Parts: sequence; structure tokens; C-alpha cells
Amino acid sequence: MRRVVITGLGCVSPIGNDVAALWQSIEEGRCGIDQITCFDTSDYKVKLAGEVKGLDMELYFSKRDLKFNDRFTQFARIASKQAMEDAGFSRDPDNANRFGCVLASGIGGIASIEQASQTLDKRGPSRVSPFFIPMALSNLAAGQVAIDWGLKGSTTCIVTACAASSNAIGEAFHRIRDGYEDCMLAGGSEAAITPLAIAGFQSMRALHTGQDPQCASIPFDARRSGFVMGEGAGMLVLEELEHAQARHAKIYAEIVGYGSSCDAHHITAPLDDGSGGAQAMTQALEDARIPSNAIDYINAHGTSTSLNDKTETKAIKLAFQEHAKHLAVSSTKSNTGHLLGASGAIEAIISVKALEQSFVPPTIHYEQEDPECDLDIVPNQGRHQDLQYVMSNSLGFGGHNASLIFKKWED
Repeated sequence: MRRVVITGLGCVSPIGNDVAALWQSIEEGRCGIDQITCFDTSDYKVKLAGEVKGLDMELYFSKRDLKFNDRFTQFARIASKQAMEDAGFSRDPDNANRFGCVLASGIGGIASIEQASQTLDKRGPSRVSPFFIPMALSNLAAGQVAIDWGLKGSTTCIVTACAASSNAIGEAFHRIRDGYEDCMLAGGSEAAITPLAIAGFQSMRALHTGQDPQCASIPFDARRSGFVMGEGAGMLVLEELEHAQARHAKIYAEIVGYGSSCDAHHITAPLDDGSGGAQAMTQALEDARIPSNAIDYINAHGTSTSLNDKTETKAIKLAFQEHAKHLAVSSTKSNTGHLLGASGAIEAIISVKALEQSFVPPTIHYEQEDPECDLDIVPNQGRHQDLQYVMSNSLGFGGHNASLIFKKWED
């Protein structure tokens, strides 16, 4: 089988609008959660989110692009530009027919849907923009990015809720490994800090309703009471090893394993025994052809909801057995909040940087131990540690589970 490496990274996030800033925030334990500023929350119980801050969109887009691209598409285009330039690719690459894009989103253009609905109610159907449908469709970010860069290989969008961008990276990995493409741009984007989205998740009682950012997104902590919405995008350039070496590309890490499963149980609740998540992890280990004790660190899904964190703990114990006691398992959603369909991509980038920098990210703001979450969750302080293999987990509504395995790159 062909080997696949990562040669480019790009991101927009609540803790940094490029990879260097993101990683510095992870090392320093910074939190990007604060009061919601993009709409009035006076009538809402939910007051906090992980908003993207300090991003000057006019540096990247014309006024027309800003008007006719949903925010999630704008994020995707910025992160993709960073990743492609980081990898050393220009528009219309020589291998365009074998260069594809898998760009995921959990919700897509929900802000555009809300705005168009208001226009319809107030001004009638004739005033709804002809650009509304392209702005709302989840796949249009992938299509727009392919247009931006002239990518003519397989270009698609995966929508598997909060597992979406991990699925996107995994599917892109397999397409290169199995010979369909030589290069893929893969990741996810989300911009769902909107009145309707927050109201919907609030009604589900899925979101944290406190007002202290320091104890809002607290994965594995006994005080946890719901996730905090985040927004942003993460994109990675995946490339066949010999193709990357032939052009002397910088290699961040190798991607070696991918597993995907479904709980087939409930629209929102995970299987109580963790078997669905464990199946994805076991499948990723088998795909990588490594024993479970080869994994040094897991970047957990770790949403800060009661059900997810204790169930993911069970899943890790089920998949890793005795080795679970020796694993470092942290959740960087304590820094970023939960970026829904973009979370797996941001966490994949963090996992790759962890390998490169030999650093285990902490779970910040941890105070109260939960006996049902009794893994080594790297509380509050990161660790300098040699890492050879890192796993990243993503779990989504609908029972979707995805696991990725990255290997340290050594020339």
C-alpha cells in the first residue's frame, strides 16, 4: 500500500487564526471561550462560545466574496489557502487531475439560511437572493475551495455531524493510499454560532449555560454540564510519500490508520458501553497494522457533556484494555470549545503538532475528579514527551465514530 504523509496545515480557530498561533495557545494553555458577541443573547440561557477573533476578512476576500460566501465557506477558504501555501502548492497544480478535496461540515451555511428566512418573512419570496442556495449548501465550501485552487480530482463533502472532518481526513487518506489521487486537501469548517443554532442546541440541553469561561468547557471534570459551541476551520494537505519526496516537501507526520463505525443506537446518545467508539479505534489500529500499546497519546473527542466523556472513557478502556492505564488522553476542546464538524480537523492538526513537537497537550481548567473518567487526562499542564503514534477521536450525533492515527515523521 502507498504511504501517505501530511505536508501542509492551515486553520482558523477560537485560539488562533493560523497554525503557529493555534499551537502556541495549546502550549500555553489558553482558552478561546468568552461571551457571545455576534448576536444579542439577552433572551438566551447560553451566553458563552468559542468565537473566531481578530480575523480581518477583507485581507482575504473582496466585498462580493464576503457578501456571497457563508461564513463557514470563508473559514474553509482561508484555512485551505494557508495549508496549500504551507505545502508549497500554487493554483492549478501540475497534477490537478489527481489532486482532490474532501471538506466536511456538520451544519453548513446555517447563517445564510437564517438570513434568507428573515428576508422571506419581511420582504417576500422575490427578495430572496439567487445566491442563497449556493451559500447554504454544505458541499459548496468544498466546491469553492476546488475552484480556488483548480483541483480536479475527487471533491466531496462528508456530513457526519461532529465526526465529519475526521471522516473527511480518513477518506482522503484511503483515496491516496489506494491510488485514486496523489494529493488531497482534507478537513472541515463550521460557523454555527447563530441565533437559531444556539437556540436549537440550548433546547436540547446540550450546551453549558454558565457565564464563567474558566469552568465552561471542562472535559472529564465532574462539574461538566454541556459543551460550548466553537467555530472555525482546519485543513490538511495529504500527499503520497514519493510524490512529496520528489518535490522536497516538508513532511509533518505520516497518517497510518483510519477507523469508522456507527453505534446504530440513538440519534444523540452514544452506546452506554462505548462499544461503537471502541470499534472505530480498533479498526484504526488494524488499518495501521500496529498493536494497541504503540499508541502514546489520544486527543479525545472530550466534549464536556456527561454522556460523552464517561462513554468515551469506556470506549478507550474497551479498545486498549490494560494499555488504557498508560495512555495520555486529553481534550483540547477545553481550549477551543466544540467546533462540531470542524473539530476533528482542528484536533488532527493539534495531534500532528504534538508529534512534531514531542508535547502532550493538557486538558485545561480541570478541578474535580470524576471516577467514571479515570484516565490520565493530562490535567492543566502539558508534558514534553517523545511520541511515536497519536490517535485522534471524533464522535457525532447519529452514532458516527471516527478515529485517525498519525505517526511521527523521521527522515
